[in-house]
Amino acid sequence: MKFEDLLEELDGFGRFQKMIVFLSFIGRFALPCHFLLNNYIGAIPRHHCNIGSVGSENLTLEQRMTISIPKQEDGTLTSCHMFSEPQFQLLDKESNFTEVSVVECVNGWTYDNSTFISTLATEWDLVCENRGMNKAMATIFFVGVMLGAAIFGSLSDRFGRKPMLLVSYLLSFCFAMASVFSSSVIMFAVLRFFTGLSITGIVIVTSVLTVEWVNIESRKLVGVMDSLSWTCGYMVLPVIAYGVRDWRWLTLTVTLTLVVAIITWRWIPESARWLIANGKLEKAQYYLQKCAVMNKRTRVNSILKTEVLSSIVSEGGTRTYSYLDLIRTPKMRRLALMTGITWYGVATAYYGISFNIKGFGLDLYLNQFLYGSVEIPAKVIVYQLLDRIGRRRTEVGGLLLSGCALIANVFIPKDQWIVRSVIGVLGKGFSSIAFSTLVLYSSELYPTVIRQNGMGYNSFLARLGVSLAPLILLLDDVWTHLSQVILCVIALITGLVASQLPETKDRCLPETIEDIEGTRTGHVAVPVQEKRGQEQENGG
Repeated sequence: MKFEDLLEELDGFGRFQKMIVFLSFIGRFALPCHFLLNNYIGAIPRHHCNIGSVGSENLTLEQRMTISIPKQEDGTLTSCHMFSEPQFQLLDKESNFTEVSVVECVNGWTYDNSTFISTLATEWDLVCENRGMNKAMATIFFVGVMLGAAIFGSLSDRFGRKPMLLVSYLLSFCFAMASVFSSSVIMFAVLRFFTGLSITGIVIVTSVLTVEWVNIESRKLVGVMDSLSWTCGYMVLPVIAYGVRDWRWLTLTVTLTLVVAIITWRWIPESARWLIANGKLEKAQYYLQKCAVMNKRTRVNSILKTEVLSSIVSEGGTRTYSYLDLIRTPKMRRLALMTGITWYGVATAYYGISFNIKGFGLDLYLNQFLYGSVEIPAKVIVYQLLDRIGRRRTEVGGLLLSGCALIANVFIPKDQWIVRSVIGVLGKGFSSIAFSTLVLYSSELYPTVIRQNGMGYNSFLARLGVSLAPLILLLDDVWTHLSQVILCVIALITGLVASQLPETKDRCLPETIEDIEGTRTGHVAVPVQEKRGQEQENGG
């Protein structure tokens, strides 16, 4: 008997599974809020040098600005320089202006607080030569996420899904709350690093836990519903940020959602697949019986005996798996290489577009909201395509189309901001299709015994791409469209790599590495339709 057969007897998507999906939805809501938080707390408002009391005796503020700060070609004040001496002759419109020396701001800066009350830039003067620190904060956060993916992936396969989910909830809440009280930019950077390291465990654990509890037919629905939690958070974040303009209060607000997740953790079950694969048969029996009761399938208790459960996985339950098992055998090694490249490319393209919320001419909050709302039809498309054309074609199509959207905006003039915005939103939608598909696709490719290791490894490479995405956007200072070209090339190459992955539509989840290598006797991952046909022929 395979675990899928057992799930069918228990109702593979009954009340028990719906409870798991709902509780995972609550926990995952905070993820996009923190992942995209830097778009707001790291924003740089308009600013100019603080001119102090220059000419304050008998001049208006506008006149004081005129004699103290040079103007740019478009008539706006420069942000980082001021005249070395007041230029009173500029008040005389008929005077001939001659070039004078300018210096960097000596008394700090004055900020426009019409959009933001405070940000990291205004708190610690991260402007001018220090402006790169704002993007660096996002990179530091995602370096933490990258390391956390590797750590939680390994620990979840070793100690279980449920305990590591609680660790992720508690640590991310504590570090995020502590960052609100940061007294220096260094302190904030360190706490954001540990917040990223902790919070990534939520997505690593829940994405696998939900897939491991549902039957084959429901996996695509669960994958789409899990990704919708991200979409909801993505859309709610700009609404919250619009009402909360102070970076400390905004960070506090988006973190409080984790309190609900911590409270509801007690009702989340451990993965019965993981328990069986690790020889913990009595505990697996306990959760399976709870599933049977909640799904009103109490008559199946006869197949929940430990001797039946022990036949599901042939490999010994005492063995400990690690990341090295991803490269010990040839087919696993090839799978790990291709999925790793795909995760890196998808994440780089997705976040490269997500972080570029000012790049298409719309309002900061509106653009973020549109980027989130376009994911809803994208998820509907994913749901329709996963079983019609398969996981692989959906993945490749999303990547190639997002690459085309990225390169299209290179050739559209900036004054056509409506067209650029439409293409940008479409590109975001296509990249969302690729990302949503990839989470489910990868969880179906890896065997149960190292599924969390595999997802942790993939997420590690994805977060490497995410941490580099803000730095790629800085290349626009070299050439306006350079970041778009680089993101396009990454998306297209990743699409070609993803086209070499095996299809998983209608196939049972592999349980062991032997299933991947094709060396496990008596257990073949046949498509579910083919399997049912064989049962009918045998009178089953």
